[in-house]
Amino acid sequence: MRAPVVALALLFAGAVFAQSPPAPNPAHGAQMMDNLAVLLDLTPAQKTQVQAILQEEHAKAKEAFEQAKASGAKPDFAQMKAMHQQLQQETVQKLTPVLSEAQLQKFQVLSQMQHAHFHHGAPGHGPAPGATSGSAPQS
Repeated sequence: MRAPVVALALLFAGAVFAQSPPAPNPAHGAQMMDNLAVLLDLTPAQKTQVQAILQEEHAKAKEAFEQAKASGAKPDFAQMKAMHQQLQQETVQKLTPVLSEAQLQKFQVLSQMQHAHFHHGAPGHGPAPGATSGSAPQS
């Protein structure tokens, strides 16, 4: 169960942090969207809306990556992190009228899991947005 959740979460930021974006695989993207629809218990109408929102945000991330690549200057980590956070906020804002409160909370948990998995608990990255600070660090 954890592998599909992590895979779904990676969908949201993969193009931003990749060295070179992989060639699109429509079957893989469709399977990930189907999994997300099950995890969030989306209606067919919601699934269509969520898919459109996520595709739009993915296109924005890819465009930003391509612009950074074309400029020849490698963006620093702070720039990439800020851009990623901005895209996450935009995604949540666009999903808010589409999803129920429970569905939106599940989506945010998936995003937090992706963030934690991507950084592998690297020091200095801090908790994911919205994470509670009362939990003890893992050793």
